[in-house]
This record gives sequence, C-alpha cells and structure tokens, in this order.
Amino acid sequence: MPARFTEIKIKTGPNLLITHTFSRQPFMTTSADPSPSPGSSPVAVNRSPVTDDRYALVQNWLVPLAQKYGIRTDSLRPASSDASFRRYFRVDTETDSLIIMDAPPAHEDCRPFVDIASRLDRAGLNVPKILEAQIDQGLLLLSDLGHDTYYQRIVNGIDDTTLQAHYRSALQALVTMQHVSSEQLPSYDSAKLRDELSLFPDWYVARHCNSELSDQERAALETIFDTLSAHNARQATCFVHRDFHSPNLMINDHPENGAGPGIIDFQDAVCGPVSYDLVSLVMDARTTWEEPQQLDWAIRYWEQARQAGIPVPADFADFHVDYEWMGLQRNLRILGVFARLSIRDGKSHYQQHMPRVNAYVRQVAARYNAFRPLLRLLDRLDNIEIKAGYTF
Repeated sequence: MPARFTEIKIKTGPNLLITHTFSRQPFMTTSADPSPSPGSSPVAVNRSPVTDDRYALVQNWLVPLAQKYGIRTDSLRPASSDASFRRYFRVDTETDSLIIMDAPPAHEDCRPFVDIASRLDRAGLNVPKILEAQIDQGLLLLSDLGHDTYYQRIVNGIDDTTLQAHYRSALQALVTMQHVSSEQLPSYDSAKLRDELSLFPDWYVARHCNSELSDQERAALETIFDTLSAHNARQATCFVHRDFHSPNLMINDHPENGAGPGIIDFQDAVCGPVSYDLVSLVMDARTTWEEPQQLDWAIRYWEQARQAGIPVPADFADFHVDYEWMGLQRNLRILGVFARLSIRDGKSHYQQHMPRVNAYVRQVAARYNAFRPLLRLLDRLDNIEIKAGYTF
C-alpha cells in the first residue's frame, strides 16, 4: 500500500515557521524493558516462588474469597511491579483471571486508587473493577483487563493499521478522561512544577553524569526552570492521569469491560495542565515516536478536544507551543526520576530509556532561544563538541 503524505505548517513565533511533510507510517523505536508496567500482564510471567511476608498475607486473604470468585489459590503468581512499592499478582478463576494489588500501607495508600478508579469508571472508561478491598492491609482484588499493554504489543511487533487504531482509541479515551472531575485532587501548580525540575540537576547532572554545574550554568537553569514552570502553570487545567503512556494502556481483549484501552496506574492523578497527558502519550519514555508521528496524534487530539469542549487553545500553533513546553518540563523531570531510580533504588534498567528522553528534551530545546543554554549544557554532558566554521 502506498504511503500517504501530509504537510503541516506551524507558526510558533513571529519569525519561526515549522513545516513537516511526512508519511502516515509509524516512526518509532523501542527498548525492551525487563520491568513490566504496573498492573500489566506480561507475556512471560515470572513464576518463581515468592516467600516474603506480604506474599503470605495475600495468600491468606484470598482463602475466604476463593469460593465467591471461583479462585484457584494455587495459581497465584507475580504479574508485575513498578517504580513504587506496589506490586501485582495474577490468580486464575474458573472462567478467567483476576489481579491482586499489594500496596504496603507503610509506603503506599490504596485510597487514591479506589477514588480515581470510581471516577473513571463512572465516565465509562475501561479501568479495573474493584471487587474486594482491605484498605488497612493495602490489598485490592481487581478485574483483569488483559494480557498485553500497548508497549508490549509494540515491542512484539504490530502493523501500522492496528497501531494507528489503538492510538486513536487512546486519544478518544484521553478526551473523555479530561472531562472527569478533578475536584479535591492535588493541584499540579507552578510551585509543584518548579519543585520537580530540581530532580534534573540533583540526580541527572550531579549523580548520573557525575558533573558539577558552573555558576553560569546554574543561573541559566534557574531562569529556564522559572520560565518553563510559569508558562505551563498558565495552561487551562483538567483531570491529569500523569502517566498516560504505552506501559499503562492495555490492549482491549475484553470488550465486555468497556470500550477503549484498559487504563491503569492512575492513582497519582492531579488537577493540572491540559496538555500534560498528551505529552505522556506521544513523547513516550519507552517508545520513540518521531516528530511527524507526534504531530499527527497531537493534531488529532487537538481537533477532538476542541469539539468536546476541552479548554485547549483555539489556534493549534498556540497549543503546539504549550504541548512542547510541557514536554520539556516532563522530560527533564523524567531524566531526574530515571537517574534516581537507577542510582538510589538499584533499578538500572531505567538507564536504557534515558537517551530517548534526552532526545525529546533536545527536540524542544533546539527550537526556542530561551532554552539554548540548556542545549549547551546537554552538549557538554554528552561530550558533544560544537564547532563553528565557514564554507566558501
């Protein structure tokens, strides 16, 4: 089938016009991640025995529930874990399977998960049903949304037609999700946005790159961080998932659960900038989407959002700036988070995704004069020598 081509022109300033001509084929690279996403269902499950105290607690909790749900308690096995203290188990029933969330109360609080799951379920989104809850012990019994995340299906190989269908479904789900009430959710405001950026110099620069900022570099970063967080805080706000990306979207193999992708790992939802979740999806830290594909999905989202009354800018050029600046904010934070997970928590597999996130940062920083000092810093950290010369 011949490729279809689209040309997009975006005016992002009085003297800057971006033109993209691209085919409607996917532009992506991925990194196989040995750590499955939270709540997901890996193709290959670790079936080695688990013997810690929390595992014994899960086993005992399931015993009185076995008859009610037809649970085969001897089928209990690990399903996944994530960057927090939460982990997930899968157990078979007479007809299907269920998921157990194990969230140690000393480190995790199940109540936000229960609250957000209820909000999203009422909106008609495809989220785990909470069948049983023992909040004081940090245990939830959930419906099983499926066996593959978007990320796993992409890594295993997926044709473009299927890929585009899945992502259009995700964009529709995103617009629906943004109508969900954000009342009493934490505010993702300027102070919070600004505070999170400290992860970049503290963990990525100082610890991961083992480098010290000069006084000039530190001052430039402070100015960039102030500008970036203030701009992003001026965006209209709505319900924000915070990690709406391929590892947290399930392939819907169970349409009886509801339409659209299964949505997981939503317990950290906030009231925040309207462009944030789109950035999570199209500047995915685990799958590289090249800029033409990013723009394709961004425009599709923007058109749907305007029709649905989501408070996005009326001009796509303005939304494009908001989306890029939000992307820079998020990806600077992620570089710090991944460095911290690797160094402090011993989860070294996060390092494999850092070059991709670095590339997303560079994509935006290279476009705006305000971020040129950041680009120079990245060049120094990456040992890239910039040479100026003339040709005649």
